[in-house]
Amino acid sequence: MPKTLHFAIVGAGTAGLASTILLARQNIQVSIFEKAAKLDPVGAGLLLQPSGLAVFQHLDVLEQALQLGAEVTGLEGQLADGSLLVNSHYREAHPQYFGLGIHRATLCHVLESGLKPYQDWVSWYMNHDVEQIIEQNNETILKGKHGQDTFEMHFDAVFIANGARSQLRPKAWVETDQPYPWGAVWKIVPECQINNPKILHQFYDRSHIMMGILPTGAIPEHPNQRLSSVFWSLPTEKLQSFSTQNAQPEWLDEIAKRWSKESDWLKDILKQTENQNVWLTAQYRDVVMKQFGQGRIGVLGDAAHAMSPQLGQGANMALLDAWALGQAVEYSMQNQQLDFVKLWQKYHEIRYSATQFYQFLSRLLTPLYQSHHIWAGPLRDLCFGFMYKIPYFRKEMAITISGLKTGAFSQLDYQDIAQKTPLNIRNTLK
Repeated sequence: MPKTLHFAIVGAGTAGLASTILLARQNIQVSIFEKAAKLDPVGAGLLLQPSGLAVFQHLDVLEQALQLGAEVTGLEGQLADGSLLVNSHYREAHPQYFGLGIHRATLCHVLESGLKPYQDWVSWYMNHDVEQIIEQNNETILKGKHGQDTFEMHFDAVFIANGARSQLRPKAWVETDQPYPWGAVWKIVPECQINNPKILHQFYDRSHIMMGILPTGAIPEHPNQRLSSVFWSLPTEKLQSFSTQNAQPEWLDEIAKRWSKESDWLKDILKQTENQNVWLTAQYRDVVMKQFGQGRIGVLGDAAHAMSPQLGQGANMALLDAWALGQAVEYSMQNQQLDFVKLWQKYHEIRYSATQFYQFLSRLLTPLYQSHHIWAGPLRDLCFGFMYKIPYFRKEMAITISGLKTGAFSQLDYQDIAQKTPLNIRNTLK
């Protein structure tokens, strides 16, 4: 009788937890290795696109996410003169599409809840820092530290999902791994009521000033207290100094010159907020890989394809990675024997072109919103002003933001992702 497969996942983030659910669902034993001593996600809100919500439906956690998250129907980007540069709504992609603003702690809570039916198939190794992965003919070996002790454990396969700064991804697979010169500061505040609370509001002036207000829903401990996330774009060398008392009055003055209503709201809300000078920082990397897996090792989530946040796809791509892994494992399994060659052929068929598409667009758009290039802002305003007047481009941009594109002229269907039966993936491309 074939033995039960036992996989390791390094990193208990979005890709790691979602993958664990989908592997355990197939009666695969999974051990999760997490460097932190406990799951305590740090960060502000993020936007789950229709693609991510489809994976949540596939994972049976969508209803819980909807209770705590905030429905987002579109994105509006306002220029300094008050005119709308970006006016994109999910209904232009599909009448029933929407996004979901969600706190990172809530996202983690929802995925943890999804693991409960499979707890007999899952082992947790918190405070375990994996330092080395060794692949052999019939197994992979993890080596690392747990406190002052070392450990060594053996598995049938290992999936690396420990984030953009991972030191474990095979270096031979990496084409690009570099930090972006711009990042952002974030803060969680009570829900913004001065603008439509179902819209992600962004504000731009040229290419070096950008602010956003994202509906963020609630956290599990306070389900009735609705929240928003405020972010402000900055060069990375200025991120740490933003929390000083001198920097923020200057920032509010910059906003007041352009968007007085939002400036007044921020001044009032920050007075009511504890630790008003403390902001979280977010720094981004550009990671491009030639492949995401081979043999008994795979790379998922930001560890495989970190990019700037301009398209709002980070968590959604991690969830799609998990879904694709589940599909590929099911496709490649026969009598509890896994054909790893077939697995990675199927996985790359599903994910490689889609990842390339979104990474290319992210790299193309980032200088238009986060740079000191004199030409970038006027070029963006001219092109986007023209494109949003044409229904075809509005629809294509809405589909792109929805996270369902697999290429310039192909896309996945929401229901094909949401269903639980295995797919012929080529037939899902529209």
